[in-house]
Amino acid sequence: MTTRYASEPAFVLHARAWRETSLLVELLTLAHGRVGAVARGTTGPRKQALRAALQPLQRIRFDGVQKGELAQLSQAEAVDVAPVLQGEAMVAGFYLNELMLRLAPRHDAGGALYAIYGETRARLALVGTAGDGLDLAWTLRRFERDLLDALGVGFAWDCDADGEAIDPAARYRLNAEEGPRRVLGDPGKAGRDQAAPGRALLDLAADRAPPSEDMPGLRRAMRALLLEHLGGRGLKSWELIAALPRAAAAASAGAPSMPRTDHATDPDTV
Repeated sequence: MTTRYASEPAFVLHARAWRETSLLVELLTLAHGRVGAVARGTTGPRKQALRAALQPLQRIRFDGVQKGELAQLSQAEAVDVAPVLQGEAMVAGFYLNELMLRLAPRHDAGGALYAIYGETRARLALVGTAGDGLDLAWTLRRFERDLLDALGVGFAWDCDADGEAIDPAARYRLNAEEGPRRVLGDPGKAGRDQAAPGRALLDLAADRAPPSEDMPGLRRAMRALLLEHLGGRGLKSWELIAALPRAAAAASAGAPSMPRTDHATDPDTV
C-alpha cells in the first residue's frame, strides 16, 4: 500500500542523524497520526531551511511518499516559529515529545492527538510569560489526561472504580484498568506518595487547576498510572527532571553533579 503526503500538517517529535547526509524523523501528522520518515540529503547550505524545519516541537507541512515502514520526505517547511523553552519548560517539551513517541500509535487517523499536542505546545510557549497565569505542572497534567482519553484508556476522573463519587477529602491511587481506587487505612509513605488527593481529581475532571499543595500528589499518581501504560519502563525526561535540582545545587557549590535516585522531592512538574 502506498500513501502520498501533500502539504501534510505535522509536528516534529524527534530527529536524529542517519548515515552521512540524512535524518530519521518522527512526525505527528494531522491525518495519519504518528509517522516515521527519512529526509535524505539534509547537509549543505542549501538545506539549512530543511534542517531547521525538522527540529523537535516545530510545526511543518511536508510532501512525501510511503511504501514501507518509513516515509520518504521530498519537501518540508516550517509554518511557524517553534517555542523557545528554557529550564523546566524545556524538559517539559522533551517530555511531551517522548510520551507521544512511546504511547501514540502509528497511522492513527483520528486527529485528536495532533490537536492535543498543538494545544499543549501553545500553552508551554506561554508558561512564564508576563501577565500569563498558565502553570507548567497544570499544563502537563491536562496533557496527560487528554492524551489518555484520546488513546481510549482514560476514565471518569470524578468517580472511583466502583462508580462512587470521588470524596474530596480522601486519597486515591490510579489503576490503569479500573480507574481511581480509594486508599484505605495507612498505606505507608510509598502508598501516600502515589496517591492523589480526591479534590485534585475533581479539579482535573472540571478542567480546573488544583491548589499548589495538591499538585505533588497528583503528579506522582499520574506518573504511576503512565508507568503502567509504558509497560514499567520509565522515561528519560523523568530522569532528567529528577537530576535538575541536584545539578543546580552542585553547580552553585562548584561540585560535580550526581544523578538522583529518589523521586519523592522532584520538582512538581514532569
